[in-house]
Amino acid sequence: MKITRKESRSSGKGPEDWFTGAVSVEPLFEADAPARVAGASVTFEPGARTAWHTHPLGQTLIVTAGIGWAQHQGGTIEEIRTGDVIWFPPGEKHLHGAAPTTGMTHIAIHEYLNGKVVDWMEKVSDEQYRMCSAGFKALM
Repeated sequence: MKITRKESRSSGKGPEDWFTGAVSVEPLFEADAPARVAGASVTFEPGARTAWHTHPLGQTLIVTAGIGWAQHQGGTIEEIRTGDVIWFPPGEKHLHGAAPTTGMTHIAIHEYLNGKVVDWMEKVSDEQYRMCSAGFKALM
């Protein structure tokens, strides 16, 4: 058994190459081999979001607070709320983050494949995000 105490973990600012806006990442766990799973708690301030990205073995998100958005390439923006669980299949290009006026926190769970958990791509511009917002409002 292994217990990692909260006070032994530190959170940090989400790297600007991967996120837009104020984002805090707190690593939660990384299993020892042969397991390959890892997880983090990620908090997005209103309007903050990831860049487009994929995961070689997929990703699960568990929303623990607030309201956010998730979208896979070519799909419509989906509202995600506290208690929702989101699954992105391996290799699916996607983004996620907070709604424009509400923050959101989720636990992100993913697995390593050949030492890698994510492939980061282009950022989502403020204009693109506003267009997502307009499209989402039109769906409501």
